[in-house]
This record gives sequence, structure tokens and C-alpha cells, in this order.
Amino acid sequence: MRLISWNVNGIRACLKSGFAGAFHAFGADIICLQETKAEAEQVDTTLFLSEGYDAYWNSAQKKGYSGTAIFTRHKPVDTSFGLGIAEHDMEGRVITLEYPEFYLVNVYTPNARDGLVRLPYRMEWEDAFRAYLCGLDAKKPVLACGDMNVAHEEIDIARPGPNRRSAGFTDEERGKMTELLAAGFVDTFRYFYPERRDAYSWWSYRGGARERNVGWRIDYWLASKRFVPRVAKAEILHDVYGADHCPVSIDIRC
Repeated sequence: MRLISWNVNGIRACLKSGFAGAFHAFGADIICLQETKAEAEQVDTTLFLSEGYDAYWNSAQKKGYSGTAIFTRHKPVDTSFGLGIAEHDMEGRVITLEYPEFYLVNVYTPNARDGLVRLPYRMEWEDAFRAYLCGLDAKKPVLACGDMNVAHEEIDIARPGPNRRSAGFTDEERGKMTELLAAGFVDTFRYFYPERRDAYSWWSYRGGARERNVGWRIDYWLASKRFVPRVAKAEILHDVYGADHCPVSIDIRC
């Protein structure tokens, strides 16, 4: 089974930038999107239906902001939206699909923003999200994917020094990722490639950053430790364009 995660930075804009071709080429069983910036009725769903996918959307209350979606060829046994905490569930950031052998969680983690004005909220979110995943993991294994808005280690960012207090690379955010992994989850890309450098999933639009590969790895597939033996492959699809992020994928043994 092939699973894809991609922050599309606006599904409507991405549809004008080659998304349909990439979506078809993936040949994936499940595709998780973040930062959709749209409601389902604002998007022509012909592409998804013609490819045999069911669609699940979680849109923000604020129009044109945040949002997540999942397209799947495997009907889940149950679905849920959000963390079940009102203050965290207004921005459409989490979708969970339950399958017989695992939970699939698609997340778009809040950005701490310039000046770290949202860092205190980000810390609250991290604790709530970790508790949510641990609650699921107590029932069955979890696969969690998405733009988690943090470069965990210095190896995950092209310029660690100048970015020490930048949103996405603060000690606080990195520490929360460390706590999440310590709670029983594995960064699947680092599991296969513990020392691979220059492997990024997001690049600024400024200064030709993508062409020069001055990027950050902030998009993940995490897996419960006991599920890791079923993960056959983890990749960063850096040659897929259409947004400032590229897709990340895993293949799992059924």
C-alpha cells in the first residue's frame, strides 16, 4: 500500500500548477493533503472521483485558511475530525481514518509565525496532539503524516545556525518533536536514512531556494514503533512540483 502526504499550499492554486498529473502519477492508495485553503464544494472533485477515491475534508472556519483532506481507495471503518478539543478544532488541522489494523492521522501543525507570536499556542497544541496520538496508539498502531512545521535536527535544515530562533526550528518546537518520538513513534524517513543530508521537503519561494536546495524537512510520516516492521519504504518526492512543499511517501506491507 502506497501513502502520500503533501502540503499543497492551496489546493485550487495547486490544481493550476500540475497537481492533476502528479496525483495520477502517484498511483497511491491514500493521499493526504494539508493547507488545502478550501472547502470541498469549492473544488472540482471530478479528478478524485474518476481515480476511484473517496474524499474526506476538514476545512477551517476561516475561509481560505489551513485545512486538510484525505483521498482514499480504501474505505475506513470510522472517521473523525479534529482532536475533540474546541479551541484546537477551528482550523481544520486533523483528520483521522480508522482502518482494521491501524489509525491514519493527517495533520497540519500550527506555525509559530514570525516573531514567534504563536509559539505559546503551538506548545499547547503539541501537548494536545501528542496526547491524542498516544490515546489512539493505546488501541491500535498509528500512522501520522503531514506538515508538522518543525525541522527536528540540524541535519533537517540547510542553515541551522541563522535559524535557531526561527519558527519551525526553535528549541521549544524541536523539543516537542523529541517528546512525541519518545512517546512511542518513529520518524520513518530517518529510520531508513539516519544520516542523509540535503533531504528537504519545503523551500522558500524567495531567492531560488529550491533550485539551490536551501530547504527544511518539515513533512513527516510517523509510525508507532510496533508498526515500523511493516513500513517497506519512505521517500521524499523532491522532483514533484506544484507547491512550496514536495510530497513525502511511505509504502507499507499489507
